[in-house]
Amino acid sequence: MSRIGKKPIEIPTGVTVTNDNNTVTVKGPKGELTRSFNQDIEIKVEDSVINVSRPSDAKEHRALHGTTRALLANMVEGVSKGFERGLELIGVGYRAQKQGKKLVLNVGYSHPVEIEPEEGIEVEVPSNTKIIVKGTNKERVGALAANIRDVRPPEPYKGKGIRYEGEYVRRKEGKTGK
Repeated sequence: MSRIGKKPIEIPTGVTVTNDNNTVTVKGPKGELTRSFNQDIEIKVEDSVINVSRPSDAKEHRALHGTTRALLANMVEGVSKGFERGLELIGVGYRAQKQGKKLVLNVGYSHPVEIEPEEGIEVEVPSNTKIIVKGTNKERVGALAANIRDVRPPEPYKGKGIRYEGEYVRRKEGKTGK
């Protein structure tokens, strides 16, 4: 039995979960998320707990069991607390700023790079070298943070670039002169 799949999901106060033929809708103070799950996996919403069970020990069902439970737990956490991902810019002259909803990055290219977040995702710039991506959907928050990082990933010689908060960049030794 899946250790993660067996764990019940506690529904916090202020969050409502409805299951309509394995299409689960979670509403909370931060927003609403809807997702369709495989018909083989059984999702039971009772009182303030969600339980996920599988019909057999087939490889496909075992894989879906833990995944379904983790996705549901992320939906419940997203609408109640929300998710955020921090990024930091390291390099001389590298800076970020917000213009309306757009994020404008100056990271050593001949032009500024503009990134517009999708609906439901918010980008904050507390200082010109820090970026915070916030939202209810963990998958979309991570994807936008990865897209921002891909504009200028950290390089191993000087460590310049955009990196996640707390990310360790393994440094290489450069050429040695005679």
